[in-house]
Amino acid sequence: MRAFTYQRAESPQEAAAAVAARPDARFIAGGTNLLDLMKVDVERPGHLVDISRLGLDQINATPEGGLRIGAFFRNTDLASHPQVRRDYAVLSRALLAGASGQLRNMATTGGNLLQRSRCPYFYDTAMPCNKRAPGSGCAALEGFSRNLAILGVSNQCISQHPSDMAVAMRLLDAVVETVDADGTRRDIPIADFHRLPGETPHIETVLNHGELITAVRLPAPLGGHHSYRKVRDRASYAFASVSVAMVRGDGVQRIAFGGIGTKPWRVEAAEALSSPDAIADQVLADARPTDENRFKLALVRRTLTAALADHPAGEGTR
Repeated sequence: MRAFTYQRAESPQEAAAAVAARPDARFIAGGTNLLDLMKVDVERPGHLVDISRLGLDQINATPEGGLRIGAFFRNTDLASHPQVRRDYAVLSRALLAGASGQLRNMATTGGNLLQRSRCPYFYDTAMPCNKRAPGSGCAALEGFSRNLAILGVSNQCISQHPSDMAVAMRLLDAVVETVDADGTRRDIPIADFHRLPGETPHIETVLNHGELITAVRLPAPLGGHHSYRKVRDRASYAFASVSVAMVRGDGVQRIAFGGIGTKPWRVEAAEALSSPDAIADQVLADARPTDENRFKLALVRRTLTAALADHPAGEGTR
């Protein structure tokens, strides 16, 4: 691990200013992703700004009937929160499907949204990766790509988005709250938060350097049954090959997918359809699989069919 300096910020704006002042500075919260990447020499921050004591670990009801979740609120606490379990069960289930108990105890809401790629070539500094080293190439295009993305890909990157939580947040139309170095605050709809790779796969979100996530806001609860079905290579502690987040019933049908896109994937137009094949046809219309991950085309259909069959549209319980 390379040497770095450390600073404990006293306010969100101070933290944002400290990171904005140095191109090699990074925020550190739970550290479950950043520290791993530092150990393998993928991330090389010269300065870390600790945001763990900024009061961003609260969860509160909003005047609109939703929830405001502090960026430092732990994943374990979020999954077990009574109101989340009751009103946003898809989020609780997605969180519990991710990582391990030990990691969930440390991982934070803001950090989870900012997880970086799990593509093996991103972690291997001996291999070309446009996400890690822009302009170096993408070894995955002709290499091992079994668990990589089939939607939103480009000729520069086919890395899948790794977060389970973000898929549920996309389904729920969450809003990401931020602050920057001069105190400017903005609300970013989750649909706009993650960027497609295009020609710049190393730019993964719309955040500016130094812009700090302070909270994630959920709108008023949806009715219907909430479910999160995750298909993976082993029963625990594995990233999704395909996941389906769903709210269905009480006149509502929303569906979002993980494991198949370069960002959490949702096609709102498909949600008006009822047939699993019709929904899948619309969702997968622009899919660009490799020979190794072509199986995901069929797996999406099977997973979606099972999720829809489990909870007929007339059901109203969560």
